[in-house]
Amino acid sequence: MFASKPSLSNLDARYYVDPALFGRERQAIFRTHWHMLGPILQLKEPRAYLAVDVAGWKLFALRGRDGLLRRFHNVCRHRGARLLGEGAGKCQTLRCPYHHWVYAEDGALQQVPFFGEDDSFDQRDWPLQAAQLAEWRGLLFIAIDAQISLLEQLGDLPEEVEPYPLESYVAVEAKSFLMRSNWKTYTDNFVEGYHIPGIHPGFMKVIDFKNFETVARNGLVRMTSPQKSGSIYGGKWLWMWPNWTLSVFPGGMNTSRINPIGVDSTHLHYHFYFADLSAEMETSRLETIEVNCGIVREDFGICESTQLNYASGAYSPGPLSPRHEQSVAYFQGKVKAALM
Repeated sequence: MFASKPSLSNLDARYYVDPALFGRERQAIFRTHWHMLGPILQLKEPRAYLAVDVAGWKLFALRGRDGLLRRFHNVCRHRGARLLGEGAGKCQTLRCPYHHWVYAEDGALQQVPFFGEDDSFDQRDWPLQAAQLAEWRGLLFIAIDAQISLLEQLGDLPEEVEPYPLESYVAVEAKSFLMRSNWKTYTDNFVEGYHIPGIHPGFMKVIDFKNFETVARNGLVRMTSPQKSGSIYGGKWLWMWPNWTLSVFPGGMNTSRINPIGVDSTHLHYHFYFADLSAEMETSRLETIEVNCGIVREDFGICESTQLNYASGAYSPGPLSPRHEQSVAYFQGKVKAALM
């Protein structure tokens, strides 16, 4: 008689509500991994910049007049002010708004107006703190102190999406959402289809749920389902460690970054990409974006109420479905391993 597999159980509630554990995650997970920022075409033109938050760290990437991409912490070396407002824009001069310290595009400190005489002060000692950048198939990634290469972190993803012409898709719209839950509460939800019948009735109608499949691979979770008539989905949804997603649909894809801004608050940053940018397809593009965003919004209520129950002290870890939640166990195992 064969021994049965040990049952899987959900994480303890403290993983979702303990500020000290969140602090450990910032250092062990978010500081040491690559983070997908979206299309590199956001930084196509000279002087274009993208300023972002990564689990509380403020970073920016800048396309120099020489065409080179550079990346720094968005922190003035004087008294810590933010140099660039969050989001995309153009930067003529990299000047701190607080005391007007000016930095060159390579991060060197250029000017310190009205500073006064100080023989011990040397401008060369105060460049901007550097970050790391990498590109993969038209997508831009940033890191604070990555411990492995981007390709190593991507694991099986290159093979998984090899048939898709990702570089031919152009980002046409970005959407951001704020969810009052821990980033893992939302990620647990994203990587399983078990909740679809209860939370996504419209989605349920256009997929063959009986054949919904979830598979954990190296560095990613793949979810697939046959589609029914009327579906705008491609039937393939991917989540990648530690906090980003890529979903394909006919003629395009979307990506998202799941960014924690606190122990119980998470920003979702989406980009929608299409191959056909013609005026004739505009209505179809807008419908695809709105339907996808509607699915995201449907997850808010259940994630936020679950977060409150975790915080209440009434929850003890329940069992995970061996069919639908192996991917949840995979993600949670990665988190626990990173915190060891």
